[in-house]
Amino acid sequence: MLFNKMTDKRLTNSFKSYVGFDDEPFNTSNEESFSELNTRCLPGEMAIAEAEHVLMFSPVSEHKQGKSGSLIVTNFKLSFVTTEEYTKHEMFCQENLLLGEHDVCLSNVDALYLMGDKKRRLLPGKNMSEKVKGLIVVCKNMKVMTFSFKFSPVGHGRNLTNALLHHAFPKRHQLLFAYDFREPYYRCPMDVCMYQDPGEWGRELARTGAVGWRLTAVNKEFKMSSSLPEWLVVPSSATDPQLLEAARHFRGGRPPLWCWSSPRGAALVRMSDIQPFIADRRSIVVSGGSEILSSFRPDTASWTLPRVKENTMLETVRKSHPRLAQPKVMELNKDVPTPREVQVSFVKLRELCAPENVRQFWIQDSHFLSLLEVSRWLHNVSVCLAKAKEASMGLHNEFTVVLQEGDGYDMCCVVASLSQMLIDPYFRSIVGFQSLVQKEWVALGHPFCTRLGHVYNIETQEAPVFLLFLDCVWQLLQQFPADFQMTETYLTTLWDSAHVSIFETFLFDCERDRKLAKSEPNNPLTMRSAWDWGEQFSDRDVSLFYNPLYCPPATSTTPQLLPPPLPVETGISALQVWSQCYFRFIPSMEIIGGGKPQVDLSCRLLVSQIDQLEREMQYSPPPQAGPPPLAQQPAVARVGSFFPFSRRADSGPVAAALLVSSLSLNTSFQSAEGMLDSQSILNAPD
Repeated sequence: MLFNKMTDKRLTNSFKSYVGFDDEPFNTSNEESFSELNTRCLPGEMAIAEAEHVLMFSPVSEHKQGKSGSLIVTNFKLSFVTTEEYTKHEMFCQENLLLGEHDVCLSNVDALYLMGDKKRRLLPGKNMSEKVKGLIVVCKNMKVMTFSFKFSPVGHGRNLTNALLHHAFPKRHQLLFAYDFREPYYRCPMDVCMYQDPGEWGRELARTGAVGWRLTAVNKEFKMSSSLPEWLVVPSSATDPQLLEAARHFRGGRPPLWCWSSPRGAALVRMSDIQPFIADRRSIVVSGGSEILSSFRPDTASWTLPRVKENTMLETVRKSHPRLAQPKVMELNKDVPTPREVQVSFVKLRELCAPENVRQFWIQDSHFLSLLEVSRWLHNVSVCLAKAKEASMGLHNEFTVVLQEGDGYDMCCVVASLSQMLIDPYFRSIVGFQSLVQKEWVALGHPFCTRLGHVYNIETQEAPVFLLFLDCVWQLLQQFPADFQMTETYLTTLWDSAHVSIFETFLFDCERDRKLAKSEPNNPLTMRSAWDWGEQFSDRDVSLFYNPLYCPPATSTTPQLLPPPLPVETGISALQVWSQCYFRFIPSMEIIGGGKPQVDLSCRLLVSQIDQLEREMQYSPPPQAGPPPLAQQPAVARVGSFFPFSRRADSGPVAAALLVSSLSLNTSFQSAEGMLDSQSILNAPD
């Protein structure tokens, strides 16, 4: 249903929502039975509150266009249900098997604003007693949804808002939907290394040819550190009692830990800072005559022990190097942003990329570059890439690199992961990338629950550190389009999946919390991995995760050599704005027939045609005639620049084209012939 009542004052200086909550009611030509509009519920999901005759308005539209339907809050999502139907062609966009097009997981809700005469932010946990005319829902992935309850029965808007304030901001982890989800889970075979048992750590040690490092259970039952896994890789010369003693002097009990090794023995190491009462670094000489960074405060006698413990552990790292070379310590706190700075930067970026109305959109558009610079988001991306480049070059030059940062589980994750992607081609494949995230972020204790705000706590620091990392990876994809197996669609989908309160991958702060949830006597949690993409998407959608231009690196004839790191450009002038992720919810910014998705679709069609020709040549002699005339060749469908997150496209064989192209990119299809219907471009008449 459309709500087309325009106002000529939408660009005046006085604030007035473009929604028009106080406009006169209009007559509907279609009297629908909204009581029959119900959302599809998953096993264990139940409806909590419902508002009928709700208007959902188009985002950032110059016309007051809205759809009419029912708005429902469940223990899993906020769902808007309408009677609008789409044809098969229009429906070809990414379809999540857990969430509908107008559904938002409660864990994705970041802020609620009451709309009427003026805009007011609502505080989580508070009850509304006044009438609710309109509601703005701001999501963590930059989606903004605006609703009007003008035609809803009395009390519906207030009841739904109160339910949303209560259930979208849970104060206990056990209130997340993962604990209520009752669908049986049969883990599909995955090649992803989960780093949950010693064998998986051992295989990674063997793959990298690590020497001078050993696997230890010193953290069994998390007696050394609650944020680290039970199995750790540590210097061979460091004994378990020595590790336990030294860990007491590191923040979070996180001494130097192995991440990766080059074939010639240089290692990438992570550790946290020593306890915060130590400051002012200077250099001292320790055993073996090595000079390393230390600290001295003449007026404090307590400087000696913690700093010596740090130096002792760095000495064990030095001894793990085949040439006993001194490690290069990179103190990330000096240059990279803190989680708080990342959050401030993200909020400014979201204000720029998710305007609430058309007036704000045009004002920001005229100052876009200056506002982008003020957000410092690209500056943060630049710094992270520069640090990763520095670390990868150090590893390439056969120096062990030690990344040191505060608690050791935020920017260490970003720089360590990017460094390994730059220097090790394995991590540029999808399986390798997922194994990398599982190791550096999940196993080694990045606090996803805290940083993503899954549990509401005003005293904790939310920060989308993981998004900053994904943005850095996206920049690499732009600079090296044939070196990575994943696409930007994969990265955007991964960011969305981080806000789905079903997958344990992004639900916890550490492995200890996962173990406790799994063994909880009253309601043990079923562990579902986000890497099992079949839980969310069809094979058709998963095929869009794979880059058709990816060229796997050739096997080196010299095992002791790795190719040089990717020569990434880290200056801000070389970086771009990740438009698919940040602008996809602003329809007016989409370009039909342009952008990276159009290039990707064209490449997929070319790859599928080449694959088809190669198969034909294997079973029949090559044709004598030349290629068919241009007019007889299948046309490339025109999709939008936000595809597959938008259904906007010109008429054309979009679905058929992508299904055909996916045959050469996704081996999960059992029968190629079964995928070709009468609309396929391969079956199209000349």
